[in-house]
Amino acid sequence: MAKCLVICSAMTDFSQTPTLDDNDIATRCQELMQEMPSEKDLVKTYTDILGMIDLTTLEGTDTSRRIEDLCEQARSFSSKHNGLPDVAAVCVYPPFVSVARKALENSGIKVASVAGEFPSGQSPLFVKMAEVRYAIDEGAEEIDTVISRGKLLEGEYNLVFDEIAAIREACKDAQLKVILETGELKKATLIRRACEIALEAGCHFLKTSTGKSNQGATPEAMLVMLEAIRDHQKSTGQTCGIKPAGGVSDPETALIYYQLVRKISGSKRLNKKWFRIGASRLAGSLVEAIHNAKSA
Repeated sequence: MAKCLVICSAMTDFSQTPTLDDNDIATRCQELMQEMPSEKDLVKTYTDILGMIDLTTLEGTDTSRRIEDLCEQARSFSSKHNGLPDVAAVCVYPPFVSVARKALENSGIKVASVAGEFPSGQSPLFVKMAEVRYAIDEGAEEIDTVISRGKLLEGEYNLVFDEIAAIREACKDAQLKVILETGELKKATLIRRACEIALEAGCHFLKTSTGKSNQGATPEAMLVMLEAIRDHQKSTGQTCGIKPAGGVSDPETALIYYQLVRKISGSKRLNKKWFRIGASRLAGSLVEAIHNAKSA
């Protein structure tokens, strides 16, 4: 597969990405967010969002016990709260994949791992691929990898493509989420270009951010990404999921991204197969909001 994708890379001129106007993107975001879910729909909406969370811990102080506690939380929502789903996945560093896999056994919750020199992406490809293979061998079902932003900024578009394609092959049957780190790319046109590269390289999800930079997810970046996915599907018939991450810690913010998916991609894409939110604190806030909405 990687050989085929590299050939495709050589045939594609990624510099031809259409120029986008950042002010226009911001204006359209505001327009799309005028119509938010009504108060009477909040319980269902928040419940749906809870089931689409990738519950995450990516700290230098992570321990096996912390991962076990996180996995216990991840699978407790359905048992402790009547009518609520468990989260979609738990995302950890590669050394903790086997711990999470054991703790989540028979839960239906996916084990995700960042891999490929997260969060900087600044490492040779063979090192990135070795880490990806390690995470897969440990039992990761999903891989969140970050692109080489420096290479993208230098105009090395085919190199970025080839790296993603190689990592996609190393993932085997695991899903690949490609993190663009949109806060570092800044401009809508460059974000769109990064989307096109990752989509053509065969990713399963586009993800906004690592959560480790100064700027996490933004509605403007999300809109650019959703429209890139839509246009890619129209031209190729192949579709892709999306995952905002970084700063999505409260229900009100999560609603913004939920609304953008609904408006651009349609309600049928509002499920964990196509939409995830990467977060460490959002789940608890959603449960509280759901209980408050029910008692209002």
